[in-house]
Amino acid sequence: MKKRDYFSVRTGKIIPNEIIDLKVLKKLFLLIYKKIENDGYFQKHFGYYCVDQGEVAGELGFDLNDVMFIHLKKENLSPIPAQIENYSEDDLFDVLEFLYDYCSKGIDGYYHQHNGCGYHYEEFNDKEGQQYFREQINPILKDYSNGFELSTEGEILQLADSGLSHLFDADVPTADTENIVNKINNAVLKFRRYKSTMDDRQDSIRELVDVLEYLRPKAKDLLESKDEKDLFNIANNYGIRHHNERQKNKYDVAIWHSWMFYHYLATIHALLRLINKSKNI
Repeated sequence: MKKRDYFSVRTGKIIPNEIIDLKVLKKLFLLIYKKIENDGYFQKHFGYYCVDQGEVAGELGFDLNDVMFIHLKKENLSPIPAQIENYSEDDLFDVLEFLYDYCSKGIDGYYHQHNGCGYHYEEFNDKEGQQYFREQINPILKDYSNGFELSTEGEILQLADSGLSHLFDADVPTADTENIVNKINNAVLKFRRYKSTMDDRQDSIRELVDVLEYLRPKAKDLLESKDEKDLFNIANNYGIRHHNERQKNKYDVAIWHSWMFYHYLATIHALLRLINKSKNI
């Protein structure tokens, strides 16, 4: 979905609403869903209607409502156009993740001309279908509330704070998958998940500090003693890693945990690059 400002917005005659509410999000999603469905992206799993054969089942069978109940443990989510008015935010995000899993691009089939029935696909590409679904959905998720996106793993995630999104996309410059890369990825995912709790976010910070601890011997050779100690003072003194009576716990965790997370994530990226640079000197 291409998105740009048109004449009235560019000339200041209309001030755009940068943040959309749930009602608008559902309306926009429904328009996108209908287009994706009409283009055959759900034929593989949900089936389709044929003027000659009637309802043709997909791989998940005839009754989508039953299938959604099995997966989502919720009733009355389908048919989507009839039920979406009653969706809560949680319902909509559940349905988005579900649809992502079963969106598949038709790549071979035939056009049924009778009464303009349309394309009936027989071969599909799941990866291309899921990528297309994300491309259509993410622009509207970005503008909803504080901003969300559907990840390549099919999870609704919160967008990064302004100016820091590059940290989520940046390559981790190390071959140590077990001790560094996996731990960073787990911490980022736990922090960004939809409705992550304060405990989840604290755990994600703790995991990043563990990565720093693992890098500490190498950091000693690159940083002054005071700088090295300062890296861990925040985590040790503000109730992140240990629990004792000397720690400071009277602070706004929503604000400071967010700052700590980005601080440590950026620090790890910087340290890894310094370590790699030192090897080439």
